[in-house]
Amino acid sequence: MAEPTNAEIQERFESAGGNLESDVLAELQSIMRLHSIDVEELWYKWESYSMKMGSDDLKLNIETARALKKDVQDGLERDSRSKQHLQSNKRAVATPRSAASNGDVFGILDGLVPNTPRPGSTKRASGNAKRKFETPSMSRVKAEPASSPPEFKTPYKPGEHTGAAVSFHDRKNAGQAVEVLNDHLKVPEQPIAPFSEPRIKLTANSDMKKLSYKPMAMKSSEASEILDDKIDEFMQLIQAHHKLDDSEFGSAASQSTSEIVAVGRIASDSLSGKLNASSLVLETSRRMGAGLRIPLKVDALPGFQFFPGQIVAMKGINASGENFAVSEILEAPLLPGAASTPAGLEAHIQRLRGGPDAMDSDSDPAPLSIILGAGPYTADDNLDFEPLHALCSQAADSYADALILTGPFLDIDHPLIATGDFDLPEEAMSEPDTATMLTVFKYLISPAFIQLVAANPHVTILLIPSVKDVINKHVSWPQEPFPRKDLGLPKSVKIIGNPMTLSLNEIAVGVSSQDILTELRSSEVTGGKLKESSVLARLPTYLIEQRNFFPLFPPVDRESLPKTGTASGIPTGAMLDTSYLKLGEMINVRPDILIVPSALPPFAKVVEGVLVVNPGYLSKRKAAGTYTKMTIMPASLTDEDRGSSVLAHKVFERARVDIIRI
Repeated sequence: MAEPTNAEIQERFESAGGNLESDVLAELQSIMRLHSIDVEELWYKWESYSMKMGSDDLKLNIETARALKKDVQDGLERDSRSKQHLQSNKRAVATPRSAASNGDVFGILDGLVPNTPRPGSTKRASGNAKRKFETPSMSRVKAEPASSPPEFKTPYKPGEHTGAAVSFHDRKNAGQAVEVLNDHLKVPEQPIAPFSEPRIKLTANSDMKKLSYKPMAMKSSEASEILDDKIDEFMQLIQAHHKLDDSEFGSAASQSTSEIVAVGRIASDSLSGKLNASSLVLETSRRMGAGLRIPLKVDALPGFQFFPGQIVAMKGINASGENFAVSEILEAPLLPGAASTPAGLEAHIQRLRGGPDAMDSDSDPAPLSIILGAGPYTADDNLDFEPLHALCSQAADSYADALILTGPFLDIDHPLIATGDFDLPEEAMSEPDTATMLTVFKYLISPAFIQLVAANPHVTILLIPSVKDVINKHVSWPQEPFPRKDLGLPKSVKIIGNPMTLSLNEIAVGVSSQDILTELRSSEVTGGKLKESSVLARLPTYLIEQRNFFPLFPPVDRESLPKTGTASGIPTGAMLDTSYLKLGEMINVRPDILIVPSALPPFAKVVEGVLVVNPGYLSKRKAAGTYTKMTIMPASLTDEDRGSSVLAHKVFERARVDIIRI
């Protein structure tokens, strides 16, 4: 790997501290040399470190650069210790360590690592254990009108969090753009009044009824057939795309001196530890290879990028019977891009003008304004949902056409939700004995939407559930919408499935609340010359190539995911129902816009003609987060276009994307 220049580092880290000093640059160069990482990877580690510190504006100087170096080294040591424990089949138990020995110089890990004592928490342990999963306590507080954000504050418990939490009102850089895509497209002035009718026609491209399956009833026979069928279907796609004969395919597990094309699923030869080049195996289907696994030898490839569950087609030879020597990886065909007829596009343009009775039909209509947000929607120390109210206020003030929000809304990994130890407003206490989490949603979340609809009556609001939503009884992914009964939501709010493919006018949108990018990031193995060096552009490519919102299998172990603020610290995880993974596939066409919320740094990128957006979390555990505002210009049709049968949407060319701090 060529050593990056100081100019490259300076350019990438410009937002972290302006002009970097020479000693800071030297420290960053040292980190990259020691760990064999590039500038993009180093930036990712800096963003992760900043999030861990709970600061949005952490400045990069010599002290923080050295702290970052120590944090990276500590992470490497933790991974190494974890592998040693797994190999010796001993149960890993976290042992209390001093800051001097574990590198936790800021004390931010206290209370986040299971089995580690927290200052001031010993006396509360038995009380919290008893309260866990009980009905929320109903302390009387001053009631507020349903149309305004609740002014009561849920209690902050000193023993629960030892890191410094930043109050939402004290947040810095609110409204600052973190990243802008297509900044040459100018944002027009906001309308002076709401539009007289909805400017969005909503069409579901997925069958939500199929998501209403019975969770937690998976049969191993059904699951294995689904996994097998995926390989066989992919083989047919490869055969048609590359025009291959049946005789050219074979089993990678069968010894032969002839070169064959083998199709299978990437897996690891070990149940524990991270996938690496030495542990790569190809899992065949029962039809083509009797379901056998064969080690892969990838030395001859100029570069490779794999992850568990990836379906691949490879050319190679198994001369020894012990491994399959890969000489080439065949490119997978992509789904066609989304397109519409000229007449259909004209109808959508007319809708943007305000319908057939619009006065000004000659000028260009106002662009479509869409706001994206992703849960969690409140910090760990309260249930005030101030970021959600602020986002709804933005949508009301700008008269946005659509507000798309992905769960979790009431996060089961939120410390207060997990214990049930919080207060509710007085109006929720009419029947205190029957209060449930639906009551919590109705009085703490729904008022934000009621206020928004009152100010902007024709806004389209879409809610996408999460497997971490405590109000959803459908606990596995793919996931049906949660019922709206007893939630007090206005009619403008529509609850859709997870994942979901739908159309906003002509624009095809794919959305899933699963954090697949973080899991792919920790699971992938790469080597040699990569097709895409940027990790944030490479990860969405996997989804598009595999035609699936969650192509990873098996998912990452829950204990390896980022810790939560609950007592155990272990997050919910992916909660996959393997028997129904086919419902997680992209349907017919590549979406124009792919929304993939993640704990990774927020971004907007064009990947294979798809506008991929990670809006970031609206609220981090101890600080405010980010949201995304999309301004999509109307399609323009020439006389030549009107003579075509279908036209590609090319939303990535006419959409401006602003990622903004809430």
